[in-house]
Amino acid sequence: MTTNETPPETPNENTSYAPEHTPRLPWAKFAPEVYKAMVKLDAVARQGLDPVLLELVKIRASQINRCAFCLDMHTKDALAAGESVERIIQLSAWEESQHFYTAKELAAIELTEAVTVLTDGFVPDEVYERAAKHFDEAELAQLISAITVINAWNRFGVSTRMVPGHYTPGQFKH
Repeated sequence: MTTNETPPETPNENTSYAPEHTPRLPWAKFAPEVYKAMVKLDAVARQGLDPVLLELVKIRASQINRCAFCLDMHTKDALAAGESVERIIQLSAWEESQHFYTAKELAAIELTEAVTVLTDGFVPDEVYERAAKHFDEAELAQLISAITVINAWNRFGVSTRMVPGHYTPGQFKH
């Protein structure tokens, strides 16, 4: 798909969509060492974590941060990993649809929100303690690392206006 073409899976050929925006800056091209470091950081941060749970965390942080590029990537990766469309759809309203998720997933999602939105300047003790009940210390350290990394990716995506819609599942897995 090139600029101004309709998105894939168009329900009606006669539907006219808004034009695709242009990215502001190909940041990875101009900061290749930072990009390479981020890729490596991402790879080590996800070690030992359930891939489906990890995608839920990445989707939720990306929803909060409004990173369309990361939402495109991680919803596609989640679907490819076997996640259901229904659980992905409900994720933005997880507090009202907790019955779609396990207690461990809920703890991870809640921790993701607390780490992503630091308006109070800290992660509440009760949120951390709920997560600590479901993850041992090593897993919790990895989870916090993964949440931190997706937040960094989101900031690259939204500040440079990366364009969603072109990602293929697993495209950036190294």
